[in-house]
Amino acid sequence: MAAARYHGTRLDSRDFRPLPGEEVPSPATLVAWMRDSGLWAKAVRLRWRNLLRLQSDAPVVLLLSDGSAALLVGRDVAREVVYLKDPRTPPGDPPVAVDELRLLQLWQGTALLVRRMRGASPEEEPFSLAWLARMVLGERRILREVVASSLTLSVLQVLPPFLVMIAIDRVLTHQSMSTLILISLIMALIVGYETVLGYARRELVEIMSTRIDVRLNLHVFARLLALPIDFFERMPTGGTTHRISQVFKIRDFLTGKLLSTFLDMFTLVVLLPFLFWISATLAWMVLAVSTVIALVVLAFLPPIRRVWGTMIEAEIKKGAVLVETVHGIRTVKALALENARKLEWDERVADAGQARLQAGRIANWAQTLVTPLERFVDRGVLLVGAYLVLTTPSELSGISTGALIAFMMLGTRVAGPLIGLAKLIQDIEDVRSSVTQVGEVLNNPTETAATRGGLRPVFEGAISFNEVTFSYPGSKTAALDKVSLDVAAGTMLGVVGRSGSGKSTLTRLLQGMNRDYAGFLKIDGTDLREINLTYLRRSVGTVMQDNFLFRGTVLDNIVAGRPNLTLEDAVHAARLSGAEEFIERLPRGYETWIEESAANLSGGQRQRLAIARALVADPRILILDEATSALDPESEALVHANLMRIAHGRTMVIVSHRLASLVDCDQILVMDRGRVADIGRHAELVERCAIYRHLWMQQNRHVETHGVRPVPKPVIA
Repeated sequence: MAAARYHGTRLDSRDFRPLPGEEVPSPATLVAWMRDSGLWAKAVRLRWRNLLRLQSDAPVVLLLSDGSAALLVGRDVAREVVYLKDPRTPPGDPPVAVDELRLLQLWQGTALLVRRMRGASPEEEPFSLAWLARMVLGERRILREVVASSLTLSVLQVLPPFLVMIAIDRVLTHQSMSTLILISLIMALIVGYETVLGYARRELVEIMSTRIDVRLNLHVFARLLALPIDFFERMPTGGTTHRISQVFKIRDFLTGKLLSTFLDMFTLVVLLPFLFWISATLAWMVLAVSTVIALVVLAFLPPIRRVWGTMIEAEIKKGAVLVETVHGIRTVKALALENARKLEWDERVADAGQARLQAGRIANWAQTLVTPLERFVDRGVLLVGAYLVLTTPSELSGISTGALIAFMMLGTRVAGPLIGLAKLIQDIEDVRSSVTQVGEVLNNPTETAATRGGLRPVFEGAISFNEVTFSYPGSKTAALDKVSLDVAAGTMLGVVGRSGSGKSTLTRLLQGMNRDYAGFLKIDGTDLREINLTYLRRSVGTVMQDNFLFRGTVLDNIVAGRPNLTLEDAVHAARLSGAEEFIERLPRGYETWIEESAANLSGGQRQRLAIARALVADPRILILDEATSALDPESEALVHANLMRIAHGRTMVIVSHRLASLVDCDQILVMDRGRVADIGRHAELVERCAIYRHLWMQQNRHVETHGVRPVPKPVIA
């Protein structure tokens, strides 16, 4: 943390995620923590002489053997000492001079180099073929080993055909048994060496493919999570998931066809000169046919590209229907919409099938034209070579029976890569389309810069809106229009208004969901746009009307995203929210497993768990956006009974349509058409605010009031 402060960044301990079973933080874990906080960091191995030669004035973190760390803040080459500082000591304490002997007793050579991030981080670069190429080239070490093994295997592939040629032209002619035995031994050695080397190369390729696959999946998911909420609200879920699923096609191409063709190129480079040495005539024939195949493939690329575009669009629409139906299956069942959804699905399937059929027909024509050329390479060259052997003396044609067989053994290994290279162009076009689809999702503006940079002030909870105006993209009217109000720290603020008055928009801005507003929104005097976004959202607890619970235990859902919290923290939050009473009645208490969509919990139980999840980190600001609307009367009464305890020491913003639940608030904000209509206590608003009085009378026209609290009339059923 001291090294981060030197670079103007504050590390949040809540962001630190140690690996399971990791008692002492590893260098990799520390590096990941600092990089997620907007710093450039790298773990290195240094020696004493490296420490003396370091030219940087920035502190270097030395990881000591006992699990602690020290800051290298200076060095004296003449005295051969370095100056270390304990990061836990006050900033004014002087560093300690340490020589090589004393340092090496505590330090094994591991250090962390830390500096500010310069330019855009690699995670922010646009997703493209160039980015993929750089990712593959990042495995240079393994690539060099794979290239070396491929060249060796290519050379080994040259020897067997020549040994066969010698066996046919020399051994059979001269009946030399000793030469045959020698050739057999050499062949056996080549096969053994080729087997071992082939295993090693396949192992290296699998390791490299796995690393590329992992890096690609991690990048895609991290980039997806970094997209702002308005992207997901604007884009259909089915279209997004279909586009993201194209990353698996890209992965298969990178680790499959591209890599195999790349390795075959080494075989081509090594074997092609030997083909010309055996027979230039036949070698030119192989090259000419392969060139014609490439031209045929290139000629079909434009129509294939057009048809694929139609097919992709049809598949996206089909996927959107599927995801939407599964997501809303309760509504489909409740309203008997099965036939309507099935009809729409049938239409989408028909469109996708028609587009796929057209694409298949074009590809079929291309393959039909290419097939005779491929067969000519396999069989026609053999017939032409046999004709040359029969009609032309070997002294003139330069080819004998053994040479013809050797040529065919080598030719099949050369023609395959040539034809594969021609077809690779078509595969690249397919992958280019997939990259474009994934890029349509991942290349949208992200929140990464806001989550890594920015201030991390200590919150008290004072909120200030000053002429805040905000409009949703594509909307002609402002959701908030010059809203100004001040909320003191520790205030319980109720927010009411008709539908569409801007209540939820107000809370969205407080959570940093939208930052492109005009005016000033401040928390404790700090502009919200200058605050680190992750820090802001962790300091502002939010409970919505429809909360999502993840698959996992009750405890996992309460402490979600906060691994440093304990069971005691979860129990305290559950007690405040009123969830403790039903959690204790569950079969396994806090270890009870919650199914997908929390189907094994009632609506009220889900809502109380969501409130506990918001309270567990003890946020300074708590937002309840229609949080009790889904609760049954008993659960709602339980939450409201705890409301004063929940509000203790924090600012609360309670959005509710039920005005009776807000009568105890310190202030009630009345919104109307994106503007502040009035703000005050309940009794004041009933007297002077027509909108509030109308809403109050609308909700309480069937009850008698005693003071300010409604009391229901007795009802005989």
